[in-house]
Amino acid sequence: MTRSEFLSRLRQGLVGLPMSVAAEIVADYETHFEDGAAAGRSEAEVASALGDPARLARELRAEAGAQRWQQEKNPSAAAAAVFAVLGLGAIDILILLPILMGVIGALFGVGIAVIAVFVTGGGIMVGGPFLDVPGGAGASILAGLGLMAGATSAGALLAVVTIGLVNAIVWFARLHYRLLKPALEPQTTVVGDPA
Repeated sequence: MTRSEFLSRLRQGLVGLPMSVAAEIVADYETHFEDGAAAGRSEAEVASALGDPARLARELRAEAGAQRWQQEKNPSAAAAAVFAVLGLGAIDILILLPILMGVIGALFGVGIAVIAVFVTGGGIMVGGPFLDVPGGAGASILAGLGLMAGATSAGALLAVVTIGLVNAIVWFARLHYRLLKPALEPQTTVVGDPA
């Protein structure tokens, strides 16, 4: 694979990242080719040492998503981090996706239940005094406030669990990237080494 082919495939894989980030990454890999040429290595040797540019782009996108989540901590950054991790490889998707979809579905269901309990508590608090309920108006107001407070507490706990889940996914991405990074770096042999 030539330098231009490698960089072209790398650019294609980085589509979706901010232009400045993608340009900086491509410039770093152009430097690898320049350093390789200065050391007398061919473009094919340098490209082979760097690995598959599409796989490399997926790993770099995962790292960029993880960094964005660490900086911004918002739903958009969380989604970007999760999808970047899922883009790392088919085996990861086959293992992680069913588990992740189940957990996300459960969190979504709990979120809907929390909202329903909060709205129900508000309805009891507002409408209870006008109905003939045991304990009178005071009891219905307190019951409604209790339901709303419980829903608010459950919502806060749900937010903490969701942030923890996103942090775990980002941790997985970083671990995955660190494990693969040595395979992406050019291998050097020591003079006299039988390798």
